[in-house]
Amino acid sequence: MSNNHLSSNEFATICQSQITLLSNSLGAVWSVVYLAEEVNEGKSAQLFPFTIYPQTEDKSLFELPVVRLSESWQQLQSQLSTQLLPANFVTASNHVSSAESNYAKTKQLIVPLIHQETFIGLLVTGREDRQWQPAELEQVEEVARTLAIARYLELQYHWTKEELIEQKNLRRVEQDRLDNLLHQLRNPLTALRTFSKLLLKRLLPEDPKHQLAQSLLKQSDRFQELLEQFEADAVKDKDVSATIPRLPGSENTVAPSNFLLPSAEDMLNPVDLNLLLEPLLDTARAIAEDRKIELKSNIAPDLPQIQGDASALREIFTNLIDNALKYTPLGGRIQLDLVTKANMLGIAIRDTGYGIPLGYQSRIFERHYRGMQAQSNIPGTGLGLAIAHELVTRMQGEIELISPNSLSPDSPGTTFIVWLPLSTHN
Repeated sequence: MSNNHLSSNEFATICQSQITLLSNSLGAVWSVVYLAEEVNEGKSAQLFPFTIYPQTEDKSLFELPVVRLSESWQQLQSQLSTQLLPANFVTASNHVSSAESNYAKTKQLIVPLIHQETFIGLLVTGREDRQWQPAELEQVEEVARTLAIARYLELQYHWTKEELIEQKNLRRVEQDRLDNLLHQLRNPLTALRTFSKLLLKRLLPEDPKHQLAQSLLKQSDRFQELLEQFEADAVKDKDVSATIPRLPGSENTVAPSNFLLPSAEDMLNPVDLNLLLEPLLDTARAIAEDRKIELKSNIAPDLPQIQGDASALREIFTNLIDNALKYTPLGGRIQLDLVTKANMLGIAIRDTGYGIPLGYQSRIFERHYRGMQAQSNIPGTGLGLAIAHELVTRMQGEIELISPNSLSPDSPGTTFIVWLPLSTHN
């Protein structure tokens, strides 16, 4: 019988085969394999019984106590090895007079399991009819070496697997951060290119500022090319990583973080949404004008303050407005409205775009998920909504999706409502 929760079935099988070999070849009538397990820092390692032979109903592995390593070394020094065996394993021949005790001790062996200077555990074995001879002791030591090597290799596998899992999780977090950064660079870059184009339209070719605006547009285009090339290479790397088999238990255990949010919830502050939205809408109007889209805001000037983080809120609304601009066709309309409910204030961003079919809505906030737009020629990374959802959730807010909406009878349209808790300062 073996404690499989301490090790694998494969190692348990090796243990059983080796101690069965001790019985069949050397006449051992009992054997127990103890494995060392580390405990809290500053305390001695403990020895847990892992495998016992013979496997009978009256000789249970779970009768064996957990033994501290320091105690087992004392037993090795004093030869009180019977303490490492169940009481019903000790026969009458073990209870002898002091004159015969040396003979009794030679019938029981405790052999340390050590490999690469690592203490693995103990092999405890014994027989009742005769002492151990030198050649037999060598065979017992060979069994102990086999067990030590097998256990060491198993531990090495688990140590290596845990390290690989940790490295993979850390790489995933770093990749997410990089993806977020690249995505967040796109929005100001789009605004910069749009403003450059508008300047070129308003400036005459002979105007000295015309060449400056043209250079600004060229450099913006170059920046966009570099971003697109970097993202294309990153997609290839992800495709290669996806072909690598996952290790068992390699689920992500490292919590992702977003550098746009403060580290503690109590660092959230009162925010005036009008002051925050005004520059974002100025930029959006310029882009909307370039794309022949009508952009209208119905946000009242006297909004109550909400509780949040200004940088995170700026990113949320930038992503949502950018999505509305991206997926609304020429001649469409985008509208911002104010909605309320108990202790929450909502900003609704409505558009007359292509809408989001019901079958895609359950996954719309997943990272890199683009739904049916993945097949379109509209560029995107599938990160904007995921970032917005994460930021809103961590500020105790919500994002509500409504599609189709009723903004236009000619197109399905999409509405995202960002619900945010009202500030107590109101």
